[in-house]
Amino acid sequence: MEKKLNLKILFILGIVGLFAFYAFPLNKRINLGLDLQGGMHLLLKVDTSHLEGQAKLDACDRAVEIIRNRIDEFGVRETSIQKQGDDEIVIQLPGVTDRARAIELIGRTAMLEFKIVSNETEKIKSAIEGQVPEGYELKYTPEGNEPVLLKKESVLIGDALINASVRFDESQFNDPIVALQFNPEGAKKFAEVTAANVGKRLAIVLDGKVQSAPMIRESIPSGEAVITGRFDLKEAQDLALILRIGALPAPMHIEEERTVGPLLGQDSINKGVKACLIGSILIFIFMAGYYLLAGLVSDIALALNLIMILGGLGLLPLLFPGVSATLTLPGIAGIALSLGMAVDANVLINERIREELSAGRNLRTAIANGYQRAFSAIFDSNLTTLIAAFMLFQFGTGPIRGFAVTLTIGLIASMFTAIVVTRVIFELLLKLGWIKNSLPMLKFIGETKIDFIKKRKLFYAISTIVILVLAFSYFKKGPQVYGIDFAGGQLQEYSFKNAPSVDKVRQVLKDINLGDASIQQFQDNPKVILIRTSEDKNEELTAKLKESFLNEDIQVLRIERVGPVAGKHLKKKAVLAMFWSLIGILIYVGFRFKHINFALAGIIALLHDVLVAMGFLIFTNRQIDLLSVTAFLTVAGYSINDTIVIYDRVRENAHLYRKLSLKELINLSVNQTLGRTLLTSGVTLLTVTAFLLYGGEVLSNFSFALFVGFISGVYSTIFIASPLVLAWSGKNTK
Repeated sequence: MEKKLNLKILFILGIVGLFAFYAFPLNKRINLGLDLQGGMHLLLKVDTSHLEGQAKLDACDRAVEIIRNRIDEFGVRETSIQKQGDDEIVIQLPGVTDRARAIELIGRTAMLEFKIVSNETEKIKSAIEGQVPEGYELKYTPEGNEPVLLKKESVLIGDALINASVRFDESQFNDPIVALQFNPEGAKKFAEVTAANVGKRLAIVLDGKVQSAPMIRESIPSGEAVITGRFDLKEAQDLALILRIGALPAPMHIEEERTVGPLLGQDSINKGVKACLIGSILIFIFMAGYYLLAGLVSDIALALNLIMILGGLGLLPLLFPGVSATLTLPGIAGIALSLGMAVDANVLINERIREELSAGRNLRTAIANGYQRAFSAIFDSNLTTLIAAFMLFQFGTGPIRGFAVTLTIGLIASMFTAIVVTRVIFELLLKLGWIKNSLPMLKFIGETKIDFIKKRKLFYAISTIVILVLAFSYFKKGPQVYGIDFAGGQLQEYSFKNAPSVDKVRQVLKDINLGDASIQQFQDNPKVILIRTSEDKNEELTAKLKESFLNEDIQVLRIERVGPVAGKHLKKKAVLAMFWSLIGILIYVGFRFKHINFALAGIIALLHDVLVAMGFLIFTNRQIDLLSVTAFLTVAGYSINDTIVIYDRVRENAHLYRKLSLKELINLSVNQTLGRTLLTSGVTLLTVTAFLLYGGEVLSNFSFALFVGFISGVYSTIFIASPLVLAWSGKNTK
């Protein structure tokens, strides 16, 4: 027996040691997500409508390689560039703060063409009057806005280039120019074109815009040309880089952009860590204060749980090559939330041990029976929450996936620490003689004998009225209930040195034709304003704000832009995530409890909680975004978690009390688990409340939805799910 215990201890130390090794030092093992360190997330759509055949099939892959080469030369480290579907590219650029330059560099098609300029006066006059001759196109030069009539057919294109470099034009105040060098075939063609068109102008056209149109004074056999355009040095360097690497095979459109400034990233870290620490400390204090020695054992398990989550993130690249360990702001929330949910398993075990001791079992037997009888409820409830986490990962993007990963690792770690680690600690304490005959615990909630089934119709009515009122609010507000993730549009967040006047900000918006934009100023931090617009005028808006608010040290905290196509796509993925989560939970619960009534009642209660959480978001003038959907799925997992604990007790009591009716079994089971339900939900709410109060506005909607959903989960578990099982059984419910 002693040898077996020693092996268990060595096994636990080995597992914890492995995870601790991959957890620390944190800055080397785990990367920070863009929402914490700042940077850009872009979703690009490749427009292949003008391509055919193999060129169309290869366009996205070629674009990925060209973009990767551009970014490599741009000097951004730890980038992520991935093809998504047939015609989309997802790009992550950590630490990038020059938004305009990055977008220009990545998205510029760089289609370089050389076209002959017509010098026929009549044709030019006709084109200016609106009658462009066939085979020609009217353009304007950047300098002086001079009209030039170009032949549509290019005499040479950019695929003949072998190099592009920056030089300085001594004749033009040493302005930077881009020198082009052609390959032998291109040089020969360029010499022929210039020889045949001496006295004419040759337009250099980039992405459909005339850069310059110099006069051809003689044949140029050297295979070199220059692009002038009054560039600054950085613009010339970027243009040379793009031309040198090659033109994109097709135009691209930014469907989704999320840019986080370094100030907001650091602020998110500070607030996220603070909220996580406060929530965790409250959990540790409660467990130690309520369950005394057993609570201290649980606290040890929770501390090991935290180490295993961090170590699990560090182990990800080893277990899944190519997957980086990235910690996001929702990921920090996921860590704290998983600790709160890990308490559930410890509370179940401690309450079971208490019941066994009350039944007169000796301490060793009570501990053994407590773990045995709590196992099925712990396993079933955690697995159903894992189903929701899996759907979040499957259909989520960026930070949402980070939340799903940390929540998943946390749930798996909590099962190990609660079921294995705490039991070995109890066995060690028994062996050392530190505990012998009793295990004192406080008890705030005594035995209850409430007839929950009797009042079911009242609670059905209350739930129906609440949901109808919230539904009315949803339909009344219409599309305004959705954030830019689903509705599309652009969001800009700025910080000011002092709290700005909203009226003055509104006037700035009107001056640049954005009078319909919405402005939000936060009560807890009035120096920060959030502006939602229907179009991208960020550069103009930022410049105008800095001009109107001198000496305010205006900083761009974040920019988010979602196109209508991406918005519909994200909404579709969110609906699919909810749908498949419900299907997965329905199948699993129906299978485990051998009856569809249990599964359907659980799903109805789950939907009830999601609708209530969603409705209260809308009712309190908050918008539904991707993080809100993350919260809804978490609520779904947690709600069914609570319900399964009662179902498990009903199943157990059905074997112990064969003469009781289903109504009596359900009432007995709800009363027996009432203390556990209130305790675990209350402890988890400590974490959620910490994030609601201290987590900042980025996690505000997320935390609020969890807060409302978890409270609703307690209500629906007791007053909705349990009575519905009885109602649908067809048995006497009086």
